[in-house]
Formats: sequence, C-alpha cells, structure tokens
Amino acid sequence: MKQFIIFARKEISHIWRDRRTLVILIGMPIMQIVLYGFALTNEVKNSRIAILDESRDPSSIALIQEIGASRYFDAVQLLHSPEDIDRVFRQGQTRMVVFIARGFHNDLLHTNHAIVQLIADASDPNTANTLTNYAEAIINDFQQRINQDQPLPMQINTQVRMLYNPELKGAYNFVPGVMALVLMLVCAMMTSISIVREKEMGTMEVLLVSPLQPFLIVIAKAIPYLLVSFINIISILLLSVYALDVPIAGNLGLLLAESALFTGTSLSIGLVISNFARTQQTAMLTSMMSLMLPTLMFSGFLFPVENMPVPLQVISNVVPAKWYYIIVKQVMIKGLSFSSVWKETLILAGMTIALLAISIRNFKIRLA
Repeated sequence: MKQFIIFARKEISHIWRDRRTLVILIGMPIMQIVLYGFALTNEVKNSRIAILDESRDPSSIALIQEIGASRYFDAVQLLHSPEDIDRVFRQGQTRMVVFIARGFHNDLLHTNHAIVQLIADASDPNTANTLTNYAEAIINDFQQRINQDQPLPMQINTQVRMLYNPELKGAYNFVPGVMALVLMLVCAMMTSISIVREKEMGTMEVLLVSPLQPFLIVIAKAIPYLLVSFINIISILLLSVYALDVPIAGNLGLLLAESALFTGTSLSIGLVISNFARTQQTAMLTSMMSLMLPTLMFSGFLFPVENMPVPLQVISNVVPAKWYYIIVKQVMIKGLSFSSVWKETLILAGMTIALLAISIRNFKIRLA
C-alpha cells in the first residue's frame, strides 16, 4: 500500500509539473460546458430585425411593440421606405423585416382583415424559417387578444418572403461553412505539421544555414499548401454549383480573391502554431483543438452568434472563419460586390499581417 501511494504521488507530481496537460485536463471540460451550454441550442434569440411601418396607427404600433418585446427579436432599425429593405439586407446585419402597409388599422376596423408581410434573409434557411414562425406566433397572439371584445373576429394574414434562397435549401448555408472549415483546418494543420516535421527529422538545421532569409523560408513552406487550398476551393465550388444547385450569384473573381486572403490567414495561423509546437502530434492536436471547435461554434455556421452571451460574441470577433463565412454568404449567395464586404476583408488582411509578423519574428528568435 505504501508503494502504491508513492507511485500515485509520483504520477500526481508529473501532472502538476506539466502545466499544459493540466490546463487541458481541467480547462477543456469547462470550455466545452460553457460553449455547449450557451451556443449549442436550436432556439434563435436576439435576432436583429427591421421594421417598416407605413401605417403608423394605433394597431400597427401595438403590434410592433409586441414583436419588439419578444426575447426572440431585437428591433434595431426603423425603415422609412420599401427601398430601404434591400439596403439593410445588403448590410448583412438584419435577419428579417416586418412590413406593415398603409391602412392597417383601417382595414381591421372596416374589413376585419389586414396583412403583415415578413421578409427574411433565407441565406441561412433554418434561422429564416424559425424567425418567421416566431413572428407568426406573436401576430396570432396579438390577433386573439384584440378579438376578445370584438363582435366580429379580426383576421391578420402574414405573407412570408424568403430572399436569396426561396426554396430554403440547406446547402446555401452548408457550402460557405464547409469552405471556411476545410480551408482553416487543412491550411493551418498541414502547414504547422510540415515545419515541425523538419525539426523532428533534423533537417531544419540545413534550412537555417541556407542563404535564404527567414521570411522566404516561411513563405516557401506555405506555398504548396496555398496551391492545395486553391484546388479545394475549386472543387467545393464545382460541387456546389453542379451537384448541390447552389449558384455563384456574385463575382467569381472576387470570391476567389477573398478565398485566397482567408487561405493566407489560415496558413499564417499554421506558421504560428509551428513556432511553439515541438512534435508533429502536438502541432496536429493544437490545430484541431484550437481551430475546429471555434470555427464550428463562433463562425455562425452552425449556430447564430447573436444567440450567445455578449462575452462570447466578443470572442467570436477574433475567429477568422467568422469573417470569411460572412464574405462567402455576401458574395456567393447574395451576389453583393466588394463594397459590401470591405470591412471583413480589412479584418482578415490585418489578421494575416499580424500573424505572419509573429511567425517570422519567432523564426528569427530561433535563428539567433
């Protein structure tokens, strides 16, 4: 028994000294509980919607207040004309527009019949369908309440329009997410492993004594995976168009250029990981654990980011896949131009430059 206790103490001391393993053993379950508890839900909450109320009468105002009071919606914008609807959807911040035409209150009083139009961004078909169902339920509750004291029942019909994806095909949301996930994992993981392999095999010394500058060595290691990534991009686009019937609504050249930028960001992440990983196994596990889960959870691919608490929404801003996912949906699905994605492009470019600078700086430190 004494020997058993000594052996157990030895193993505990080994784990305690290995702080990285300790962080993984204790930190990963906590992280997963937090992420799954707040992000992994089919419920859509705090979705940004816009209101176009041409009637501006007591009934329309009461209905808008009813919708705005729901925890499912965040009425962030009041529109002034039908021309504003296309503009807010192009900005990419609005999930749905509630349109109440003129004479809403008058139609209810005199004809006992009025119409409310729900216009949703169906580039994410699941969220669009869920939001319209929520809105219809609120309108039905409003209708039942106003009919309590009426001799003749008033009826409010809802007309639903799904923009960008009228058939609600899941592939319209699936393709951009897969592009972001594949490029992030392939580029980052394979780049980090390739450099660590050089260190494990002892061939890194040959590279260090070569005439090439550290910057050129880093770029040379990333070039092959850049070419592989382009093959992946072309393959995914061909399959999406000819197999999944997902058209490329925007400019193909712009889409490829943005994909190349995101590939550069992913390669830069792989280079940073390679600077700190000592074995191929460590590089692979670090790439998988630190990139796959954030890409799935924080990009908006599987779950809307607005569902999460504000701290997690802030964290999502440092996940490159989030910005690339937005770009692909704006360009490929909605057919928008560079003027609609320039902010996301600048963010990805800034991330790429910063990560590349970190990787090269640490590479120079190893040379010293």
